Amino acid sequence: MKIMLINGPNLNMLGIREKGIYGARSYEEICNFVKEEAEKRGHEITLFQSNCEGEIIDELQKAYYEKYEGIIINPGAYTHYSYAIHDAIRGIDIPTVEVHLSNIHTREEFRHKSVTAPACIGQMCGFGENGYILAINALEMYKK
Repeated sequence: MKIMLINGPNLNMLGIREKGIYGARSYEEICNFVKEEAEKRGHEITLFQSNCEGEIIDELQKAYYEKYEGIIINPGAYTHYSYAIHDAIRGIDIPTVEVHLSNIHTREEFRHKSVTAPACIGQMCGFGENGYILAINALEMYKK
C-alpha cells in the first residue's frame, strides 16, 4: 500500500518539547521506527512534516494526484480548529487515520475536540509512536 504520513506543527520538536507528554524519542527516531515497520509490511511510505497549514493541505492534495492509498495524519494543534484541513481530507477521498501521541481527551479542555477526526476513518490517541503503527493496521484492515 502507498501511504503518506503527515505530521503537523511542532512535531519536528519531539524529543525536545514536553518529554513528559510526548516522550524522549526524537522526531527522526520516530520517523525511522514508523518507516521500518511500514516497509517490513511491504508498504511504501512517504513522511512529511510542516508547521504551515497550507503546506499540509498541499500535501494532502498531492496524495490524491499521486494515487496514495492511505494517509496517516497527526495535525498537531490544527486538530482543534483547522476546518481547512478537515475539508482537504474530505475532498480527496483517501482513507485517513488521525493520530495523536498523547491522549487528547485527558488533556486541556481545548484539546478534547477534534475538527479533523470526522473527516477520517478513525482516530488513534494516547499510544505514543505506536499509534502510527496502529494506524497502519487500521488502513490495512480498511483496504480488505
